[in-house]
Amino acid sequence: MKILLVHNRYQQAGGEDVVFQQEHNLLERMGNEVLVYCRSNSDVGSYSGVKKLSLLKRTIWSSETYREFRDLLRQEKPDVVHIHNIWVMISPSIYTACRELDVPVVQTFHNYRLLCPVGTFFRDGKVCHECTNHGLGRSVIHGCYRDSRPATAAVALALAIHRWKGTWTTGIDCYITLSQFSRSLILTAGLPANRVFVKSNFVHPDPGTSDEKADYALFLGRLSFEKRVSTILNAWTHLDKRVELLIIGDGPEATPLQQEAARLGLTGVSFLGYITRDRALGFLRRARFLVFSSELYENFPMTIAEAFACGVPVICSRIGAMQEIVEDGRTGLHFTPGDAEDLAAKVQWAVNHPEQMLQMGREARREYESKYTAEKNYPQLMEIYQQAIAGKGSQSEAVNSRQLRSTGELPGNFSVISTADDSRS
Repeated sequence: MKILLVHNRYQQAGGEDVVFQQEHNLLERMGNEVLVYCRSNSDVGSYSGVKKLSLLKRTIWSSETYREFRDLLRQEKPDVVHIHNIWVMISPSIYTACRELDVPVVQTFHNYRLLCPVGTFFRDGKVCHECTNHGLGRSVIHGCYRDSRPATAAVALALAIHRWKGTWTTGIDCYITLSQFSRSLILTAGLPANRVFVKSNFVHPDPGTSDEKADYALFLGRLSFEKRVSTILNAWTHLDKRVELLIIGDGPEATPLQQEAARLGLTGVSFLGYITRDRALGFLRRARFLVFSSELYENFPMTIAEAFACGVPVICSRIGAMQEIVEDGRTGLHFTPGDAEDLAAKVQWAVNHPEQMLQMGREARREYESKYTAEKNYPQLMEIYQQAIAGKGSQSEAVNSRQLRSTGELPGNFSVISTADDSRS
């Protein structure tokens, strides 16, 4: 099969960029012809102040990208286009190019930007659904995207316009979400349920397990506010029997967290900073358990899948897809988000029941082998591609799209605020 992959890379590389590259490698490894169309938000840094104003228009529509992508489709004639991210340098104009040339489109939703301009449903330290309940204008009031009202307005305007135009329903043939929880949220955007598929990410190569377990717990990830590593530190002050805690990762909260650990007198906590993935997996394989304290609606945390691959159980917040991926009492334990005492109770239980935790680790490894390997992932991905190809050109949805555009109104609670300024990503 000939597949054209599309991705707009972020200024700071993250999980989406890793998943994009892993799927690219998997498809090529299995003998497919893979083409790549990529842009990077790092290019924004080279834009002058005047040129940055053009990003507002690009967020909604890029004539340059449209022409370039249409020419690429005509030249290469891919069987399917698989889009990962378009914001902001690519723009939604590529959906129109695909539709005009009758090329099937698959879209992976790595975040919730279809409903939330930031893509996280998280604001001011807590989960927020104001945009879905009261309209996208709420995000502009709060300046959710990049702490900028003009930048947020640009994204909100683009989302609203393309919702009104039917881009998200007529321009995409199949949708991929990474969990059932994510699917339930995405469906509130009015997408056709029969074309929204759940396909998780995968871990490759297999990192393997270790029979030698060290006496420490592990946090592995970005040290940012929403990951709530502070909850872990507070939980460690409540433990009757301390266990060493290793914190691997870097981010804006690194220094404040180290200062907090010192203030709390946590001598058994070590901050290892950023290390290579291979070294991190080495620490993960030997950990008693992984602690995942995020209070976000995580879509599909790769760290949890990596822990499963290493045969390590996970103690995670009871929120979003985490509570779906980690089965409480079988592959790990749940705790109330943000509740340090509840987390401490679960950690204490884990420390006091090492044999049960080892059994949970074995169950976690079985979960990886049954769901999160490249070999399990590939046929799911190809089946979705085949569904997109087979279902291309549904006349009923084209009629619905024309009816939507003829009303001249925005559907649901979407409202438009047209404040122009530079759009940063």
